[in-house]
Amino acid sequence: MADDIAFASATRLIGLYRTKELSPVEVMAETLRRLERYEAAVNAFVLYDPDTAMAMARASEARWRKGEPQGLLDGVPVAIKDTQLTRGWPRRVGSKTIDPEQPWTEDAPSTARLRAAGAVFFGKTTTPEFGWKPLTDSPLTGITRNPWDLARTPGGSSGGSAVAVLCGVCPLAVGTDAGGSIRIPAAWCNVVGHKPTFGRVAVYPPSAFGDVAHAGPMTRTVEDAALMLDAMKGPDARDWYSLPDDGIAYRERVREGARANFLRGKRVALSPTLGYHEPAPAVRAAIERAGRAFAELGATVEPADPFSESPWPIFEVLSGAGMWALLRSMAPDKIALMDPGLVALCRSGQAITQEQYVDAAGKRVALGVALNRFFERYDLVLSPTMPIPAAYADPRSDGAPDPTNSRDWLTYTWAFNLTRNPSASIPCGFEGGLPVGLMVTGPLYGDLGVLQACRAFEEVTGPTWPSAELSAALAKAEGMARAEVKAKIRPAR
Repeated sequence: MADDIAFASATRLIGLYRTKELSPVEVMAETLRRLERYEAAVNAFVLYDPDTAMAMARASEARWRKGEPQGLLDGVPVAIKDTQLTRGWPRRVGSKTIDPEQPWTEDAPSTARLRAAGAVFFGKTTTPEFGWKPLTDSPLTGITRNPWDLARTPGGSSGGSAVAVLCGVCPLAVGTDAGGSIRIPAAWCNVVGHKPTFGRVAVYPPSAFGDVAHAGPMTRTVEDAALMLDAMKGPDARDWYSLPDDGIAYRERVREGARANFLRGKRVALSPTLGYHEPAPAVRAAIERAGRAFAELGATVEPADPFSESPWPIFEVLSGAGMWALLRSMAPDKIALMDPGLVALCRSGQAITQEQYVDAAGKRVALGVALNRFFERYDLVLSPTMPIPAAYADPRSDGAPDPTNSRDWLTYTWAFNLTRNPSASIPCGFEGGLPVGLMVTGPLYGDLGVLQACRAFEEVTGPTWPSAELSAALAKAEGMARAEVKAKIRPAR
């Protein structure tokens, strides 16, 4: 019964609340139990707040008893990434430079919308400092680990959110993505992560990475991703890039993807390299199998690359300038507390000239236009989310993928941050016991088509929750000392 609750989708939980077969209080009790069960091993949370969580769950239970749910997610546990402002909790962003003892009276746009939808907040998930890298470790919280293999990283920067979803702590978690930070951990944890079209979900405070930063859902099912997107999307005056509500009920329309022949006539580009980087052979094989699955579902699939060369130099200049601005805002005593790798990255931005920045901005526009034209010929592009399975979480001396060589394996995701396209990662197999992610990308504003295609693929290949393999992996994370977990409880104020 515990696993039935823990791995129930948000969509199913809402149905059970409606029929009064399950209560938000029962679900939150299981959420807190599982958090404490696995947290010492995986280190996915900065803080958790049982008192607030149970109070919110009891209020939701009362609304359901009256038949008056507050919104789309009433009573559903949602983990909040610690890049997001959350009323009553500190926003540390993985950094010792931020004083937690100050009034925290404001919600970020995504947090505010989820709160209005009735979601139950119980904790904040880990991030590397200021979300700067594709792993999740920081001077503040230490290393977050991947439940599939505790020696591996879940990826980053939304690694804590991905781990929370994977462990059955919650069905939904907020992720942010300025270069792949939703999709990388989704791929390496075998969950669903959707980076919406830029501006679809409002972002505030703005990221140091600038206008490549997105917020979006991390879930175990595509239908839940659509449901969560419905709750998160919409404009906010604090984000002048935010888009008007598109009026699409994603939670309803995404189900069309499960219909027979939904993909018939869709034009799909299969690009195992994106035009510039060869993945590991097993990853290429998994992506090619996914292409065949799309063809069997009726799509017209053909090899085609959206890029002719790596756009990394553009991303490096634009993001580097933003990171240098972040460091310039810090006093020397604060800089001494920061991750040395982040400080080095920020300092590298000091050398960027005005001419280089203007040139990169112009090349970014040309890149976006070229991709728009590519999508005049194709409805979707399929590619690897990552070129390898999960890297090691700790530095090594044998040259294996680890935190010291992340530039070698951070290869694909950021391209679609530059172009602002909707892009999702969904499970598409395993290699050596580690997950492989398929990245499904669509034209600007084509979030619905991306999610429907993911739903079609999930219908024929989706994982079972929990699988025997996942249960075995989670069993290894049990029984560890919990004193350090209890220290993360947010005191009542």
